[in-house]
Amino acid sequence: MTVSLFAAAVAAWRATNGIPRPLAPPLDAVVKLSIRAVEGARTADTLGAEREGTGIVIDDHGLILTIGYLVLEAASVLVITGDNRIYPASVVGFDHASGFGLLRASTPLPCAPVALGDSDGLAELQGLVVAGHSDAGGVSGAALVSRRRFVGWWEYMIDDALFTAPPRYEHSGAALFDDHGRLVGIASLWVSDVLNSGVAFPGNMFVPINLLKDVLDDLVRDGRRRGAPRPWLGLNSEQVDGHVVVSRVLPDSPADHAGLKRGDIILGIGGDSIGGQSEFYESLWRGSAGGDITLHIVRDKQVKHLIVQTSDRLAYLRPWRMA
Repeated sequence: MTVSLFAAAVAAWRATNGIPRPLAPPLDAVVKLSIRAVEGARTADTLGAEREGTGIVIDDHGLILTIGYLVLEAASVLVITGDNRIYPASVVGFDHASGFGLLRASTPLPCAPVALGDSDGLAELQGLVVAGHSDAGGVSGAALVSRRRFVGWWEYMIDDALFTAPPRYEHSGAALFDDHGRLVGIASLWVSDVLNSGVAFPGNMFVPINLLKDVLDDLVRDGRRRGAPRPWLGLNSEQVDGHVVVSRVLPDSPADHAGLKRGDIILGIGGDSIGGQSEFYESLWRGSAGGDITLHIVRDKQVKHLIVQTSDRLAYLRPWRMA
């Protein structure tokens, strides 16, 4: 179903004004995270060396779920509970495919964990609750106005992402709760057009909790999902008139070593043409990290063929989790 702008605006107003008001979520499980990256972190220029966000306690042993970009290359992590008690924590796992990050506090936290809900069961225009820590907006209502594939510029794509309105500007790691107080999503981004209609209607994108369920045990045990890692190039891109255009090449990345440059237009991979970012990622991820791929690009009105030895993104980070 495609939600109209009017219906989305009404649903957002009703959610914000508590009509109907969802059940109160278990707020003592919503904690503040204060994170300092390692010196020389590769992610510091985009994510900052000092990061703050929200985490959600999901078990009785101090396991905390958040959005993964907060915890990359962390040197230290502090967890601040609602009563202002502070606990050190360590990074347990990160899943690049979904975007989730896991932490564990040094000791069990004095709060009851939240229950995981069913993000597949959410309906568009449903009223929900967004909960961040008290310094990041606290609790507010929101409506689910769209659910669809989300394609990110940083070699990231998920299906059935959850888009809510009105927007939360301090959103990183905030929890999305259903009307039974169950966790159904983790906030990732502020989005200018949640309806994907070409009209400015801002809101937030949440990673659905069901993407966590199949990999949670892997992340706790091994720090990452099992199986071969996805090929990673180390570039940012945007889709312009149906074409994939390189907007940034990360220093010392596979793309950098292969000679890709900002402004290159990627036409295809390994002899297969691509029509946009979704097709680009689908084609790129058919192999496994470490293999060579041939990118067909246009630069200065000339077609070029570049061989790139792909990598595992986590191998690029310094380090990707705390020892």
